[in-house]
Amino acid sequence: MNTAGHSEAKARRGLELTPFRGLRYDPDRVGSLAAVTSPPYDVVVRPDGVHHLQSADPHNIVRLILPQADSPEARNAQAADTLRRWRAEGILTADPNPGLYVYEQSDGDGMLQRGIIGALRVSDPEEQLVLPHEDVMPHIVADRAALMRATSANLEPLLLTYRGDGSATVTADLIDRVAERPPLLATTTEDGFHHRLWSVTDAADVTAITTELAGHQALIADGHHRWATYRRLRAEHPSPGPWDHGLVLLVDTARYPLRVRAIHRLLHGLPVADALAALHGLFRVRRVDAALPDALRVLAEATASGNAFLLAGDGTFHLVDRPDPDLLARTVPADRPPAWRTLDATVLHATLLEHVWRIPEDSPAHIAYIHDTAATVEKAERDGGTAVLMHPVREEVVRDLARQGVTMPRKSTSFGPKPASGLVLRALDL
Repeated sequence: MNTAGHSEAKARRGLELTPFRGLRYDPDRVGSLAAVTSPPYDVVVRPDGVHHLQSADPHNIVRLILPQADSPEARNAQAADTLRRWRAEGILTADPNPGLYVYEQSDGDGMLQRGIIGALRVSDPEEQLVLPHEDVMPHIVADRAALMRATSANLEPLLLTYRGDGSATVTADLIDRVAERPPLLATTTEDGFHHRLWSVTDAADVTAITTELAGHQALIADGHHRWATYRRLRAEHPSPGPWDHGLVLLVDTARYPLRVRAIHRLLHGLPVADALAALHGLFRVRRVDAALPDALRVLAEATASGNAFLLAGDGTFHLVDRPDPDLLARTVPADRPPAWRTLDATVLHATLLEHVWRIPEDSPAHIAYIHDTAATVEKAERDGGTAVLMHPVREEVVRDLARQGVTMPRKSTSFGPKPASGLVLRALDL
């Protein structure tokens, strides 16, 4: 394998964003742009999940990011064949010129987020340019890598954030100026979010953006497994080459703050009664007879003074808080900063899952990670399992730990809004 390019990349410093020829749906060939989009692959949580999105339009992007077949090999082959066919039929067409893309999301509640989509050089961890804040699950990285190999494409951008100085910058001014032009596409998805996309192909504009971004460090807000996949695939392929880069959306959170939400757990095969019984003498447990929004407010109040969780699945809610200090001392690793040791996710994984309930955190047969709160409760009640509802972590805690090189337990946070999948793809042969 030719690794000279990798050595050269290590010698450079700074985020390196590169224009690319976006692969996009031809709006004249699909029912509607909204009908062919999807949430990111790991956020398809509705009870009918993939089926709903497949039914929305025969060309929905979910047929590429979550192909359905009897084996992993068949799924990946199906996705590759589908992508080739859609390109040959003109369902997906490549933009004529390489560019960066300004992407805007907004809703009816005053939320506005804008960022830049481009192909980012895949840096090494020691460069500390792209900071992860969560661990990844090897089987998911292997699954995403196999799909990207088969399709030779980045099918959806991951979400990175950086911190500008909060005032007008060259990139911010350029984004605002671009957003005054008619967009390449505009659509409203069923969640009520409005999406608009513009291309930036002028060489001076591209240089201004890339020069400014080179002075920043990025935090992975969403897409740890895809970033780990980019790194694996870059190591497998000759360099320089298209695998040296991966598709990302970069958002300045000083200008456009993201929302941070929790990711909940669904424990398969563990009834709520058994989960509660195992907590006797280790945590305080109180029943909360309330609707979901009120129960979440109770959880938020409890987390202000310590670790707390809501268990659900038996038709009501149970607040679990005030863990036994001796239990925490025995189960939580002592070689990490206090901010990590006191995270709810740390206590959940190190204490509850590993020592109390004895549930392997990386086994899909035992545990699912779900972003939608109501869906987690619904699935637990339907399947007889236990939903563990979490309270979100503040962004500054996430960023401070990442800068210290400390990763949080996997699936600790959900930053949003996330980019819709299906608006722009990156085919590596373009």
